[in-house]
Amino acid sequence: MFLRQIFDLRLSQYAYVIGCQRSGEAIVIDPERDVQRYQRVAAENDLKIVAVAETHIHADFVSGARALVENDGAHGYLSAEGGGDWQSEWARGGKDVTLLRDGDHFNIGRIRFDVRHTPGHTPEHICFLVTDEGSGATEPIALLSGDFLFVGDAGRPDLLETAAGIGGTQQKGADELYASLRRLDDLSDFLQVLPAHGAGSACGKALGAVPSSTLGYERRFNPTLRLALQGGAGDFASSILTGQPEPPLYFAEMKRVNRAGPDVTVQVPTPRAWTVDMAIAAAQRGEVVLLDTRPRTTFLETHLRGSLYAPAAGNFSDAAGSYLAPGDQIVLIVEREEVVAAAALELFRIGFDHLAGWVLAADIATASGALETVRRVRFDELGSWLASHPDTRILDVRRASEFASSHLRGAKNIAHTRLRARLAEVPDAPFVLVHCQSGMRALPAIAFLRRAGREALLIDGSFANAPRELIEQF
Repeated sequence: MFLRQIFDLRLSQYAYVIGCQRSGEAIVIDPERDVQRYQRVAAENDLKIVAVAETHIHADFVSGARALVENDGAHGYLSAEGGGDWQSEWARGGKDVTLLRDGDHFNIGRIRFDVRHTPGHTPEHICFLVTDEGSGATEPIALLSGDFLFVGDAGRPDLLETAAGIGGTQQKGADELYASLRRLDDLSDFLQVLPAHGAGSACGKALGAVPSSTLGYERRFNPTLRLALQGGAGDFASSILTGQPEPPLYFAEMKRVNRAGPDVTVQVPTPRAWTVDMAIAAAQRGEVVLLDTRPRTTFLETHLRGSLYAPAAGNFSDAAGSYLAPGDQIVLIVEREEVVAAAALELFRIGFDHLAGWVLAADIATASGALETVRRVRFDELGSWLASHPDTRILDVRRASEFASSHLRGAKNIAHTRLRARLAEVPDAPFVLVHCQSGMRALPAIAFLRRAGREALLIDGSFANAPRELIEQF
């Protein structure tokens, strides 16, 4: 049996190519839409991808399952669980798709895949138990656990409500997740756990950075799994639903796109170079959105007026996916031309396909009349600023759990990933001072607010340096 885990570092996503070396056939599990890299892995190991499977309808990237089925002749294996509202619409009635239920199985060569329905993260979620029958094995070697069980955590059950806006689903999801985790008691400790995400993913709050584990290890040291196995349903639900990070806004769009079926004719954009004057004129006409990808200090010092900000070397997808709107025509501001291809691929993976062009940052110095800077107030200056500008309001763009532990007196909390949807809640004031923990989340938020016409300033520095006398007392 051949098994290769393929990691997308930027989205903290794992896909898997699993092949039978006797038959030369392979399957890819939970692929992103740029499927050529999985085909390369297969070809380099004398395998052909003949099938694709998904554990659930994904919310954090555009799936490549439909492309493999419709463009490359692979057979699709998708969930039929969870009810009609949770099926992949594009796959219904497809002759090259098998819809799976709990207890079903299929083979790729001499490798057997047994289906287990594991609702909780989503109603339709399934996992695959993998048995290498070609080697004589009679028990599974691995659990392809998707977003159900992670290293150190379990899949969050609130995303349908917090990301997709489907009210009343998170409590039911928590109860279903509790029951699904308790069903693991019939599986061996030696079973390898191969998850769909690692540390940095917004699909959980405490995912480990180790790429795989064993079920025995997780039973001993995964706090979420231990609570499910040893505690009550109420305590489990309270724990799993508390402290989850606010998801980026693009998650809702990804859920819709993947359920309906992504356009399989679209390829990674190859944008052309623009002049600064072209970019400024198009932005002023409302035809494009400028997305600055430079380092934080450079953007702070000067940038084109109205630019959004998503640092290429930082959490680019998180920022871009939170502030861009579906359908935006994007022009990148880049330090080097080499950044363009990587940014285009990252945007493509999260469903932003309309990349119109790019501008070298060195050229924007010629646009003196269209430049602006971000005004800053240090934490040690905050008291005197507030005394001299009493109409100022403070916006804290950290997670709600961070805000709950400690925050500035009178601050309004809106997580930076939800700011575009909650713009109307931003205090109406002559000045809005914005901060996070270190400044990395605050700066994309400030760029968005300034583009929306608000006078937003950065509270510069670490929140650990906030004056104690300005901290809300509990």
